[in-house]
Amino acid sequence: MRLPPGMVAVAVLSGLLAAAATALLADSARRRGGPHRQAHLLFALAAAVALATLVAGGVALLGATEHGAHQRGRHPGWASVIAGGTALTGLAFCAGLLRLPGAMVARAAAARLLLDGLVVATSIWFVGWVLLSEPTRLLGPATPSACPAILLASVTAAITAGLTGMVVARADGPRTRLAVLGTGITATATGGLVVAAGVCQGGSAMAVTGMALLAVGLLAGAFAVHRVDAPGQVDIDLIRRDGEYAFIPMVAMAGSAMYHLMQGGRFDALGIVAGSLEGFALVTRQYLTLNDVRRYAGRLAEREAHFRELAHTDPLTTLANRRGLLREMQRCAAEGGDCVLLGLDLDGFKNVNDMRGHDVGDMVLAEVGRRLRSNLRPGDLAARLGGDEFAVLMRGRPADADVVAERLLGVLGRPYDQAGGAVFLSVSIGVAGQGGDPDVVGLLRHADLALRYAKQRGKNRIERYDGSYDQLLTRRTRLEHEMRGAIERDELRLAFQPVASLPSVRPVGAEALLRWRHPELGNIRPDEFIPLAEECGMIAKLGAWVLHQACWQLSRWLADGHDVWVSVNVSPRELHAPEYVVQVAEALRAHHVPPQRLVLEVTEHAVATDLDELIRRLTALRLTGVRIALDDFGAGYSSLGQLRRLPIDILKIDHSLVAEHEPVRPVGRDGPAFAPMVDIVMRLGHQLGMEVIAEGVTTPTELAAVVAAGCRFGQGALFGWGVPAEHLEAMLEAATSPGARPASAPPAPPPAPRRPTPSPLLPRLRSHPPATPPVPAPRPAYEESAQAGPVDETPTGDGVPRS
Repeated sequence: MRLPPGMVAVAVLSGLLAAAATALLADSARRRGGPHRQAHLLFALAAAVALATLVAGGVALLGATEHGAHQRGRHPGWASVIAGGTALTGLAFCAGLLRLPGAMVARAAAARLLLDGLVVATSIWFVGWVLLSEPTRLLGPATPSACPAILLASVTAAITAGLTGMVVARADGPRTRLAVLGTGITATATGGLVVAAGVCQGGSAMAVTGMALLAVGLLAGAFAVHRVDAPGQVDIDLIRRDGEYAFIPMVAMAGSAMYHLMQGGRFDALGIVAGSLEGFALVTRQYLTLNDVRRYAGRLAEREAHFRELAHTDPLTTLANRRGLLREMQRCAAEGGDCVLLGLDLDGFKNVNDMRGHDVGDMVLAEVGRRLRSNLRPGDLAARLGGDEFAVLMRGRPADADVVAERLLGVLGRPYDQAGGAVFLSVSIGVAGQGGDPDVVGLLRHADLALRYAKQRGKNRIERYDGSYDQLLTRRTRLEHEMRGAIERDELRLAFQPVASLPSVRPVGAEALLRWRHPELGNIRPDEFIPLAEECGMIAKLGAWVLHQACWQLSRWLADGHDVWVSVNVSPRELHAPEYVVQVAEALRAHHVPPQRLVLEVTEHAVATDLDELIRRLTALRLTGVRIALDDFGAGYSSLGQLRRLPIDILKIDHSLVAEHEPVRPVGRDGPAFAPMVDIVMRLGHQLGMEVIAEGVTTPTELAAVVAAGCRFGQGALFGWGVPAEHLEAMLEAATSPGARPASAPPAPPPAPRRPTPSPLLPRLRSHPPATPPVPAPRPAYEESAQAGPVDETPTGDGVPRS
């Protein structure tokens, strides 16, 4: 009996398709490399065995037809060969699945995956056994006869279906290609089972159907694997996806068992083995899961402790951070011991970051951390609070803290060797003791106050906390708060200190001085609130108010006929502001003040910051017509080279040069004693085309000395302190009244080869001042003023020399 042509065609086509799929899988294994090459090799091996199984099924089918053996059980040998090939194919495919990315991350994960697959496989086999055994026999007469070959192939198909199902279920999305691969593997194993069953019972149609199913499964798997990238990524997640897969197999087995019993069936050895295997697999699976959960919980506890420690550790220096310091301080307070806190701050560290870069700064901070750790006692804690600020918590007597602070002062002050050259820093240290007070925040605040006091007193020093620091800080905080509304509350006033013409002592100008009277705090000294205004950014607002008030008052005096000028102090921060020149021009225009009547005083401290920028700013200001004065000349910043470059009109001699204890008498000639330093500055200023004002003249002796030195203008307590505008106006009116005493002419300065240009300080005075005062000539260039001679001074009735 021959096979129908249709079956032959299907068998031949199935063989061709299987051969093509095997070729594709072999080519894929050849092109692959890396750690997942083994998976593709196993897939190719499984396809080759499946192809051989299909050929064996075809040979067995043809042999049975040729000999007319179409009864069941006539060729069990071929059925066993086919079942064995099916088992090898399924095992090779399963091994390839376990070699996919993510499947074999750890042995425990792979074991869980295998157990999950075994649970599902046992459930599938048990349900199939119930449906195909007595009394159910779902396929009726077509139900395969029981033989060892069918049993082996069915177990292989169930295991393959269970494992592929679990792999696909646990894969990361997208799962399309992996699902196609899993379906193809399951179809291949199922096709082998059908071929074995057909050969075992002599069913040609069943065998051909199995061959077609096997070929289609191989082809689907080949197309899923043939692409360059992996079919999918398996995700063995202990928390998100674990346990829910056991419910469906258990429900399926329980339902099928109940159905089998209700149909009058009985459980033989195979059913009992399947049920027992399911139970043992579930118990083992849960045992592994429990162990994994315990290990996972242990790792979480370790990581929590690690991260908790990281949360209290500075990552750069590995010292404790602020949280770690506070935790240790609270522990020390709870134990009731004496705690001493040292606050440390590196002096000048900002320059390291600005000039050498933040990488060098970080290396310096790390070295500071190492030096702190190596110079502390056991039990002491070093911490980095942020930036270049550190702290050390010590247990014990305050005297021990003083010894440690002295040692740290020297250790941290040593050079820090870096690739681009050594870095030199100093450190300021503030020490605060607990003193029986368990307030942790208060101790930290006291150490910070002591540290701030150490930096204010010159840095590179140690200061111990004192209760007066709280009062100073409270007052400072309140002053900063109240200062922001002082202008709006009309608490600020201008006082004017007269500048007198010498020797007539007639007021010819005034310096505007800012005064602040608070309704509750009283009079606040300028040396207290002016530095505070510079620190908190209020100096620009205060300076603008002073400028406008001074110009307004000057315009009133000029309108009343007083021949006077006013000087205003300018802070370095104001001077370097780009908009300051515009502010000065607007103030002059708003109050109709001639520019030469306004003098802007710059301290020597501004000269020490940025000379080139200062020259540009002062030059721009002089273009508006105002005069520039260098205040406190001789305090130590200015050099003769800088003085030659600066666009300065007036030199104000510092009081330290005026207040000489023993004036010098002239050698070889008669005359009054004079101050030699004032004489030198006078000659220098006149040679450079500048006018000179002696500051701080407080006694008649000092007055006589500066007059003898040839100084034409003076300022100080002898001529009057800072007074309200109306008082200075009274002084001006008294000086210009008809009964005012004329002054004698001042002594002439030393002779010089040429006559200089008129002094830019005062305009030429007339018996009747004009409506618009004349503009004085600007300071000549240095090349011209170096040849300038003395001023031809003749006394006037008001005591002011005319040039």
